[in-house]
Amino acid sequence: MARRILLGVLIAVNVVLLFRLIWSDHGVIAYMNMRNRSVKLENQLRDVDTRSLDLSNEIRRLKMDRAYQEMVIRDRMNYVKENEVLYIFSDRTDVAQGAVDDEKKD
Repeated sequence: MARRILLGVLIAVNVVLLFRLIWSDHGVIAYMNMRNRSVKLENQLRDVDTRSLDLSNEIRRLKMDRAYQEMVIRDRMNYVKENEVLYIFSDRTDVAQGAVDDEKKD
């Protein structure tokens, strides 16, 4: 009789330990979630480091390279030199009003 009680207690302890091993806050499932999060954060950190290096290089070029400065100013701010003409085209394609009305009818 004492052996059965001892066996029952040991089985109960093992079930509790198994539950804690798998589903507790420090169990296998929590470990796998933290590991996946760690991998995502490392990838994000690598992307941010790469972006930071690119921006540092661009800052260095803007400070030192006059040709690059001129290119950026002309491209981003639409500056022109004397006797130049700047044409700005919109990215969207304009559709005739009749074609738009025909599409709405369908």
